[in-house]
Amino acid sequence: MRQAGTRLAGKVAIVTGGAHGMGEAITRLFAAESASVAFCDLRADLGEAVAQSLRNAGGTADFTPADVSSDEDWGRLVRDTADRHGRIDILVNNAGISGSSFADPDDRAGWDTLMAVNARSVFLGATSVVPHMRAAGGGSIVNVCSIMGMVGSASGHPAYHASKAAVRNYTRAAACRYGEHWIRVNAIMPGYFPSMLSSARRSQSEGEGVTIEHLANQLPLRRVGRWEEIAFAALFLAGDESQYITGTELVVDGGYVAR
Repeated sequence: MRQAGTRLAGKVAIVTGGAHGMGEAITRLFAAESASVAFCDLRADLGEAVAQSLRNAGGTADFTPADVSSDEDWGRLVRDTADRHGRIDILVNNAGISGSSFADPDDRAGWDTLMAVNARSVFLGATSVVPHMRAAGGGSIVNVCSIMGMVGSASGHPAYHASKAAVRNYTRAAACRYGEHWIRVNAIMPGYFPSMLSSARRSQSEGEGVTIEHLANQLPLRRVGRWEEIAFAALFLAGDESQYITGTELVVDGGYVAR
């Protein structure tokens, strides 16, 4: 953990997909800023290790194995968090999958899986926490989306693009619906960030023979992003510094969509 801060002191946050990569960076930063963090992931081994390391460093963190496309798992995660801490102030819908595991872009099962994990989970998360946020007098929901919800790509899985576009517009609709309860809903639109695997083999080809270095050179800032840069964007949207911001999207992409 970085040096302890207090930007989220007294707040209870749920982070999905919080055991590795981008989600782990968010979990660790929120705990470092004094939030009580409940996070979930499918990787129980990683989740337990992250939670223990945060507690060892003086943070408050609880891990729950969960499938974010499951109504039952959402019910358990939210219920356990509310019972343990008495409130829920922040939800970061970070969990998601890419289309890389589906070789056929026209595969119907791939479409259903991507839409369930990337889009339906955001709806399930929001509707699960809203009653608790209303009881607490407000809250902040941060949906981690993607610039691929803003642009098209021949090499990307169509369902991935569609799922992220769905989250993008759901964010706007939810902001309108829940604003009267002082519940803010915003989206983060990450650009190119290394996954756990690609960060360890940055010089190898990715996609259609394009290296990460080549990709980075096409960006105005000439590099791919770092996980902590998404974490700080989530911290801003989750905390009180953004209390008059809702229904918007924060693009964190090194300038990709500005080209």
